[in-house]
Amino acid sequence: MNIKRAKQEIKNTIAAYLFKDAHGEYEIPPMQQRPLLLIGPPGIGKTQIMEQVARECRIALVSYTITHHTRQSAIGLPFISEKEFGGKKRHVTEYTMSEIVASVYERMEETGLTEGLLFIDEINCVSETLAPAMLQFLQYKSFGNHKIPDGWIIAAAGNPPEYNKSVREFDLATLDRVKKIEVEADFEVWKEYAKQVNLHPAILSYLTAKPEYVCRTETTVNGKRFATPRGWEDLSRFLGVYEKNNMEADREVIGQYLQHEKIARDFANYLELYKRYQAEYQLDEMLCGACSQGLLERAGRAEFDERLSIVSLLLSRLETAFKDVGQREEYLELLFEKLKEFQAESAGTAEGMLTPLMRFERLLEAFRSEHEKKKKAGLLTRAEDYRLRDVAETLNRCLQEAKAGSLTAWEPVFACFAERFDKERDRYEELCRNVLKKLEAAFDFMEGAFGDSQEMVIFITELNSSYYAVRFLEEYDCERYYRYNKRLLFEEREKGLKSRLERLGF
Repeated sequence: MNIKRAKQEIKNTIAAYLFKDAHGEYEIPPMQQRPLLLIGPPGIGKTQIMEQVARECRIALVSYTITHHTRQSAIGLPFISEKEFGGKKRHVTEYTMSEIVASVYERMEETGLTEGLLFIDEINCVSETLAPAMLQFLQYKSFGNHKIPDGWIIAAAGNPPEYNKSVREFDLATLDRVKKIEVEADFEVWKEYAKQVNLHPAILSYLTAKPEYVCRTETTVNGKRFATPRGWEDLSRFLGVYEKNNMEADREVIGQYLQHEKIARDFANYLELYKRYQAEYQLDEMLCGACSQGLLERAGRAEFDERLSIVSLLLSRLETAFKDVGQREEYLELLFEKLKEFQAESAGTAEGMLTPLMRFERLLEAFRSEHEKKKKAGLLTRAEDYRLRDVAETLNRCLQEAKAGSLTAWEPVFACFAERFDKERDRYEELCRNVLKKLEAAFDFMEGAFGDSQEMVIFITELNSSYYAVRFLEEYDCERYYRYNKRLLFEEREKGLKSRLERLGF
């Protein structure tokens, strides 16, 4: 299955394992909760989905790469203790607590979360001395004498033998005690994720044209050559920082991430062209409504690869704009929620000795404390962390403005905060109007350069696959988007009907 389906399957499994009966006991007893075992090519996102699943299920996560461990760190160190058997004292060997099990208990204390996911990566690449301990771990959920706490679900990941010569095969008894999920690369699913993490538009455009290169492994006389989704994502982040610092990434730099000479060379050439199109077509000016007839005619005459790059450049700028709107909206919603909490608390009389500003300070402190708690527990994405920081900063500015004005009564204090919110909302609405103008300018360009063509189909299809674009277009009307989208859907249905008729022999 693809990684998206695997992620959902893991979430469903967690929900089933953590479901409790009327007596508060797990419906599926912990010893019958089979460990999850993900097997798939390197770099396709097995580790990342574990982090995402833990956040989305609001549970803790402890992650280990088992190849970094020895038998001693996994099961603990031996020590001699004294016990009495049959009336006689005997010296017996015991073991200190496993480092891995201890990490689970430490995580529970740090986060306050009693349920979680213990993820062991590269589990089928352990050393010969550690292999028996790992089999015990999968079969009995313990390292040595130390059991994994109830409420903690075991998940593991490994690569198939063709990708790693260190792989050890599990025996039948072990495989019969795990929930095995085989994962394979799927470009369309990965593309959805790539848009969410703002993958470099040149990479997204290149792989849209050549999806077979997103995950490619070959064995040659000179060793393995490969390109993986992880390599593309890491390269994307590196390119973004390089561009912000006005540095050039050449073929040698790209080859450090894409260890497949042909793909690295091909993408380096494409990136050079992509940057040239970016400069020559002046897309930022075009999205502000300034586009010459000469550029429209040039785009219309261009080869397909160049036209595809232009559409990709357009979409990347629009995607950034749509995401800015979406994130600003989420910020405003959270800010409004906190102001409503303040309004509700200030209207109460239970603690009448507290002034409105004292109550607001208490609310702000509780908000910051909850933010830190969630961050420490690993329950926040970077975007969520930044949003909480921004809201806290705005609330603090409201507080300082009220203090500077020597406001003490409830009505003027809240009026001061409401005024700040109105200003933030006005900026948001102005941002939305500007984004809508950019979208209209993009349609002007698409129609002027390509008309009702394949490029327009690609443009509409990519808009439809963007979460933030669809969210924006649900709120703001764009007549041309709906017109082209309706035609696209009609044509797809017509093709599907013709295909069915042909299969039936008509």
